Amino acid sequence: MKCFLQRINFRECRDILRFVNAIVFAWLYIPHLCILFWDKKTYLILKEDVMRHRLYMSISPCLKILYFIHNDRFFRTLFYHRIGPIKALLIGWWRPGDKYFEISKTTDIGPGAYFAHPFSTVINAKSIGKNFSCRHITTIGNKNDGKNDQRPVIGDFVTLGVNVSIIGPVRIGNNVIIGAGSVVVNDIPDNCVAVGNPAKFIKALNNRMSL
Repeated sequence: MKCFLQRINFRECRDILRFVNAIVFAWLYIPHLCILFWDKKTYLILKEDVMRHRLYMSISPCLKILYFIHNDRFFRTLFYHRIGPIKALLIGWWRPGDKYFEISKTTDIGPGAYFAHPFSTVINAKSIGKNFSCRHITTIGNKNDGKNDQRPVIGDFVTLGVNVSIIGPVRIGNNVIIGAGSVVVNDIPDNCVAVGNPAKFIKALNNRMSL
């Protein structure tokens, strides 16, 4: 019995059960799937988003999108941001995203975004490049000076740790890691790790943008 239990991949079993559940309730997402069918550009962007989410089973990108729309309320928030405010208003009430995860309607986010359990997170950047990732308690926004255009610009391949704040008209370069608990109020160059309050360069990184 012990040997049998050791052979079982419980995470794979969990993912299979969740996938079956998503298929059973797929009728709930007919509006969502219709939007993806007609909007190929959005589908391709969401396809890159879900490819950064780990599953312990192999399914097609389309089914993977269905899996996460059903099982991940944070992904639903990203989905509604991707399809635009009008479509999100029409169908978002049906299966809402997470109310503690906010993405500004005016924030441009590149493909391959990965938000790992982004509870209590506010994303209000001017733009974010491709392959961005962050964790919970992230705050990205403008200074409280009445100038909403004074927002951060974030490059490609940027990773934020837990409880990172990026405030004001700062620029984060490409291929950057910002450590947990950091407060970014100054520009961060390409290919580096930055940590602290205020965040400062601590070491260089190899260019990983071709990965």
